[in-house]
Amino acid sequence: MKNIVLIGMPGAGKSTVGVVLAKVLGYDFLDSDLVIQQKDGRLLSQIIAEEGTDGFIRIENRINAGLDVKRSVIATGGSVVYGKEAMEHLKSIGTVVYLKLTYQTIENRLGDLKNRGVVLREGQTLADLYRERTSLYEKYADVTIEEDGLSIPETVSKIAAAYEEK
Repeated sequence: MKNIVLIGMPGAGKSTVGVVLAKVLGYDFLDSDLVIQQKDGRLLSQIIAEEGTDGFIRIENRINAGLDVKRSVIATGGSVVYGKEAMEHLKSIGTVVYLKLTYQTIENRLGDLKNRGVVLREGQTLADLYRERTSLYEKYADVTIEEDGLSIPETVSKIAAAYEEK
């Protein structure tokens, strides 16, 4: 069985849904942001502060492109889609599931972007980021789950059903 790779905006619930999905399927769970912190030895916010947005994306791309797991649910950081090598690798080892939410829902969920380690370029707004990333999420997704109005168990059920059809 291949892995399941969750992509989507910060606040879409990739980590939360991922843990529950892994339990339901009997898979391992991997949060790629935690792997980045472990391998780099710094918090995501420190990496961004010290290396800048582009530096962080290079590190994220390199680490995600090297993930070697099986039968795992992988929750990725929202910016993973900027890394071409990472996304090609993740698509080759798993089914990529886009957890899609409306902009309004994302805005309501997020709160303080800096504390969440959201990768924003100078002068970029959350709305800009949402527009920029949506097309990338759609490009790489094997499955898209429209999450608005769904509970965590409902989201998990939809992903599991879609995965079994693949």
